[in-house]
Amino acid sequence: IKDFLDKNKINYSSFENDSEMVKEIAKLIHENNVIGWFQGRMEWGPRALGSRSILSNPANPEMQHILNLKVKHREKFRPFAPVVCEDDALKYFECDEPIPEPTDYMLMVYPIKKEYHKKIPAVTHVDGSGRLQTIRRSQHPNYYDLIKEFGKLSKIPILINTSFNIRGEPIVCTPYDAYKCMMGTGIDYLIMNTFLVKRED
Repeated sequence: IKDFLDKNKINYSSFENDSEMVKEIAKLIHENNVIGWFQGRMEWGPRALGSRSILSNPANPEMQHILNLKVKHREKFRPFAPVVCEDDALKYFECDEPIPEPTDYMLMVYPIKKEYHKKIPAVTHVDGSGRLQTIRRSQHPNYYDLIKEFGKLSKIPILINTSFNIRGEPIVCTPYDAYKCMMGTGIDYLIMNTFLVKRED
């Protein structure tokens, strides 16, 4: 990542450790910035699960429109999925108990509890449901910690998670792919491991 940034003379900052990075990214999301989240190895499958994701604030009622128009370049009504730590899921969603394994892969749709519909409008579908992803810390520590840190700021530990790509293109794989996607969309910041790039128009 550093070699790519240096070679292409891209301005960036870096964090000393993961904890510092997580706190700053949580703050940026809470301030309604859209984050390109590029962490660790490439993942493969029907959903982005926290290695190649675009993350943002579900409490912002405008965020669904912002993501569809400025990032994904698709119809404004298209919904987005919430990601929640498994130990918080039953507080916000009417899930099966025990929570089934497919929720780890964003493959299950559950009703969002009515008292949270207006609090997380950007991930609440018109029928009151959400296609949630649950995450345990053992699966992805930084991703889990980011959600918890965002929850300290927002009082609701849930993020919007959508795949790091634009309509018609595959999920980003390399640092080049991630940077190209950011520059072609309305993504505000790109975090690749502990290297942070701010969008400069």
